[in-house]
Amino acid sequence: METKGHVYVVSMLLFFVGFQDSEARLLSISKPDPVNAAASARWLVSQNSWGVLNTVSSELGGAPFGNVVSFSDGLPNKGRGIPYFYLTTLDPTAKNALKDKRSSLTVSEYPIGTCGKKDPENPTCSKITLTGKLVLLDINSKEARFAQNALFSKHPEMEGWPKSHNFQFFKLEIEDIFLINEFGGPKPLTVDQYLHPKMNNFAFIM
Repeated sequence: METKGHVYVVSMLLFFVGFQDSEARLLSISKPDPVNAAASARWLVSQNSWGVLNTVSSELGGAPFGNVVSFSDGLPNKGRGIPYFYLTTLDPTAKNALKDKRSSLTVSEYPIGTCGKKDPENPTCSKITLTGKLVLLDINSKEARFAQNALFSKHPEMEGWPKSHNFQFFKLEIEDIFLINEFGGPKPLTVDQYLHPKMNNFAFIM
């Protein structure tokens, strides 16, 4: 019995470790109740490590340009809900933002692994678009230090990226939120509600 119990415990540990991504992202045991829009939105942002960041491209005549980017909203279990990015102007996204700050970030529940066999477009497989301004942070500011800790803890590889590429820290100043987490259309959710949710229903695998 002790052997079986030991095997069970080890199996469960392996399951939880395997359920985490390669960058040591801590996953929530269960997603919030869809009725709680603020908690659902914050859960989506905190549990994801990448999304599609859209900027306005002057080179494409003002057309939207979408790019897959890594992001973090804070240290594990201490996210602020504000996405931070480590970008280089060798890439169009940062270059676009320095000319026109208007941007949006879209993330899906699908990469988290909690949608099962549902199609990513299924309304019960949550998705969120945060729209606002992509702003360059002052490298000497307290917020830039926060962004660095948030990003490097979630994406350790970033710390070794070439200094010659002039990577800089950006944040998305959120002005509008579009959240779908069940049938019935987008959930009404203000920026203030998003930034100050009741986080009591969050539990993390330690």
